[in-house]
Amino acid sequence: MDNRIEPPVLALVGAETLLGREIRELFADSTLAPKIHLIGTGEDEARIPAEQSTDAVRVDAERLASAQVTFLTGPAATSRMALKLATGGRPILIDLTGALEDELEARLRAPDAEPPDQPPILGPLHVIAHPAAIALAMFFERLSKRYAIARSVAHVFEPASERGQPGIDELQKQTASLLSFKPLPKAVYDAQLSFNLLARFGEDAPQSLEEIEGRIDRHLATLLSHSGCAPMPSLRLVQAPVFHGYSFSVWVEFEHNPGVQALSEALASVQVEVRGADEEPPTNVGAAGQSGLIAGIIAADRNHARACWFWLVADNLRLAAENAVAVAKQLL
Repeated sequence: MDNRIEPPVLALVGAETLLGREIRELFADSTLAPKIHLIGTGEDEARIPAEQSTDAVRVDAERLASAQVTFLTGPAATSRMALKLATGGRPILIDLTGALEDELEARLRAPDAEPPDQPPILGPLHVIAHPAAIALAMFFERLSKRYAIARSVAHVFEPASERGQPGIDELQKQTASLLSFKPLPKAVYDAQLSFNLLARFGEDAPQSLEEIEGRIDRHLATLLSHSGCAPMPSLRLVQAPVFHGYSFSVWVEFEHNPGVQALSEALASVQVEVRGADEEPPTNVGAAGQSGLIAGIIAADRNHARACWFWLVADNLRLAAENAVAVAKQLL
């Protein structure tokens, strides 16, 4: 008798995208060893390595129906097509792009920021929270479990990779064009991002920075409501001229400031690496490929006795992909 357990069958729509590549890398190192149908979206299918067999094809009902869980990492149109083709709750969809978050059956998910005793969340559509919201929820929930927070302010510095490969390519081309005195490409940002910080995109940008900031704000409010301990921070999003990795400058006022050492100990966990004053400060470059958060340069506010400053960094792609894979493991 053959008692071998068949590996789970998954599909990845948008296998050639940055998020798609991150999902593939995580499963390559996983003991789950699923069979994955790679479904390209036509954006840039040459980015799928030839040795990763399986098919880079357009979204079709037959391939979706054969999968238990499908990750959506491509353009919004392909996510909507997958939703239309998925019938009878099969496959379960995990959307990493937010394209389907307004669907009635959508459930906002972030296992890294969900209560450990939370009952299983079922349903046909799981939308992964914005990675900046996940990072901030992890930070505030750990702090608020130990010390009461009165109010807080978070500045979020967004990398170009949150706009996918087109965002990275435009930043790279803008830099080259500036150094060679050529006109700047502006299809993604409709503004100069290279050697610059943007608090607003140009009017012709396909998506506004205000829309993205609003999405982070909504997702963070939902995640923080799970614990009910931390009040919502005032949040400001800034587009930074970096390729990968979030950086956060966070100001927190406590009911009673316990001091830097106590706050460092409260944050330290499997999910949060805390670096002391004698260690290398966290950087978005250093966070590449790392799980969770890295916190450092924790300092008392010189002008407010109950407040402290925190510097946080996180790999945006890894954070989103790991939470998506965690949801899939819960469902399989």
